[in-house]
Amino acid sequence: MSVSHSAKRMIKSASWLLIIIGAIAAISYGLAYRNSKNPDYSQEYPIQGQDHIAIGGAHDPYNSNPPSSGSHYGNPAMEAFYSEELPDEQLIHNLEHGDIWIAYHPRISDDAKDQLRKYGGSKFVTTPRSHNDTDIALVAWGRVDAFNLENGVLDEARIKAFIRRYINKGPEKIPPTMSF
Repeated sequence: MSVSHSAKRMIKSASWLLIIIGAIAAISYGLAYRNSKNPDYSQEYPIQGQDHIAIGGAHDPYNSNPPSSGSHYGNPAMEAFYSEELPDEQLIHNLEHGDIWIAYHPRISDDAKDQLRKYGGSKFVTTPRSHNDTDIALVAWGRVDAFNLENGVLDEARIKAFIRRYINKGPEKIPPTMSF
């Protein structure tokens, strides 16, 4: 008994469909496994707009600490590691561009600050912030992950997982000049 040409095409199409479904399942499993190893500790906050204000201008209170959206200055900060505090209103502009802001409390150790230096550059602004409630706050547009150092040790896996999830997620997409 011979199989018709149309039956052969149907079998071939079904085979390809099964291969595609299998590949999608494998990728989904891999992503789920990776995310289970690096859970998302961040909290989502309602977006408070993206209006520009004059330097020193009044604005509504922010809904997160540090702020993750809202009224802000017209000029972003240069992407770098800073030893001095910058205005929240300036850094929100960086978040709008999809940058990650790492705000560290000035009380953390010099060793932890040295480890954070690698997160100063393309798509990253790392600054001290005395108004933090915690040692470290990872901030992206509408997201904050705030935590304390455990025994003075920086949780690099947590930082990298946050970056992978939220880099370049602001409403104004500005591509990075170099990859992380």
